[in-house]
Amino acid sequence: MKIRRVAVIGAGTMGTGIALTFANAGIPVHVIEPSEDALARASAGVRRTYAQMAERGRIDAAEGDARLARIDMGASEDALAEVDLAIEAAFEDLAVKREIFERLGARTRVDAILATNTSTLDVDAIAAAAPHPERSLGLHFFSPANVMRLLEIVRGARTSEATLATAVALGERLGKVPVVVGNCDGFVGNRMLHKYRREAELLLETGATPQHVDGVLRAFGFAMGPFEVADLAGVDIGWRAKVERLRRGPSPFRLSQLPDALVAAGRLGQKSGAGYYRYVPNDRTPYPDPAFDAILADVRTRAGIVPRPVGDDEILRRTLAALVNEGAHVLDEGIARSPDDVDAIWVNGYGFPKARGGPMRYAATLGTDRVLADVRAFARDDPAFWIPARRLTSP
Repeated sequence: MKIRRVAVIGAGTMGTGIALTFANAGIPVHVIEPSEDALARASAGVRRTYAQMAERGRIDAAEGDARLARIDMGASEDALAEVDLAIEAAFEDLAVKREIFERLGARTRVDAILATNTSTLDVDAIAAAAPHPERSLGLHFFSPANVMRLLEIVRGARTSEATLATAVALGERLGKVPVVVGNCDGFVGNRMLHKYRREAELLLETGATPQHVDGVLRAFGFAMGPFEVADLAGVDIGWRAKVERLRRGPSPFRLSQLPDALVAAGRLGQKSGAGYYRYVPNDRTPYPDPAFDAILADVRTRAGIVPRPVGDDEILRRTLAALVNEGAHVLDEGIARSPDDVDAIWVNGYGFPKARGGPMRYAATLGTDRVLADVRAFARDDPAFWIPARRLTSP
């Protein structure tokens, strides 16, 4: 299908970024948002973005005006009848997303594609709320959507080949790196991130500091360390995903209680001025914070942990082994089609060092025997977490 006009439901950070992405590619987009305050913030954000681009010489004033004219915002859903694609960009709540999809199914044309921007939830459960699930899929943009190149295209159980082909072509038209993935909790990128971040959090409980862990992984080549990323995205974002998983059932392996303690203390990251680090106004520099140290000490005490020194090598081996092993599980299950797809996701969406080729290429360079040895060694302490992937154990 040719995508000529798009609707985005939700004018938050993600919805606004998605709207900018389409406008930048020459595609008119209608943003639907019932909150007047949210509409005002989104409109101001769009204007500010194009003004800054013009000031920096990335576009001229005429181009900025042309892009701005492609974005229409309002509370009315009348435009849904005319769009070729509708994307819901509400917050991560399955009931909310299903309710939106039900409305979209009733108000869009029968040939329009319906997409969810969920980052973790079941795409099939969302699509089931609307008729014709064959025209539904996930379009997982990464924040900020108008900057990040990765686009995970999540194929549902009944997504048609035509819908999938349209999404891939659209991703390329938007200047993205589109990667088709299967439907599971977190898909590929966030599923692997969950395991990587879990291990980083437990390293803090063991005895490391956020600046130590982040420093080791930046020295390896990551654009940012996991706790710098958590503070930038919002500590509550990962925490809410954790809560949703636990709502579906208990975790089979140990999870750190540190994110829970930070959220309870109102330390949500840069947006609240403190998370794993502290921040000062108009400065995104992460500063060590004695108040965080006190929270971490309390979490250790409640868990009965006596902290010990943690070396650079342990930080690197534990976090990367968790990342690679989960990537291998994703491949075993067919959620990703190839190691190259996993690597494309992590290089373009998560700041994995491009020079190392991605986590799966890095593991192949290191040798799967070495990765397997690490996984089996770490399994002595937590066998439910460190289950070796089949492709690591089979030649």
